[in-house]
Amino acid sequence: MYTIYHNPRCRKSREALQYLEDQSATLKIVNYLNEPLKKAELKAILNQIGLQPREIVRKNEADWKSVPNRNELTEDQILEVLVEFPKTIERPIVTSNNKGVLARPLENLISFMTEH
Repeated sequence: MYTIYHNPRCRKSREALQYLEDQSATLKIVNYLNEPLKKAELKAILNQIGLQPREIVRKNEADWKSVPNRNELTEDQILEVLVEFPKTIERPIVTSNNKGVLARPLENLISFMTEH
């Protein structure tokens, strides 16, 4: 079972979803813009993919650029921004069996599925 944290408007996210479907993967699709993640959920996902909050920030998003002192925030404060403004989360993220990957580029997902 794979869970994809998906934004249907994002080409990279659609490509990852298509790849998973082409592999006949059992899927759970979470549209995190419609179903916002709670702080604990996002923290658990970050633990699964082995990244810190600042590593999954979409730095060109207007919501991120509007955050005062954004370059001085702690990881916990960045996590709160990501929860408040889900568009700032880099996508797609795919998890399975307590492990996961930021599936951008798609090769990351291909490697992840090969290893798991």
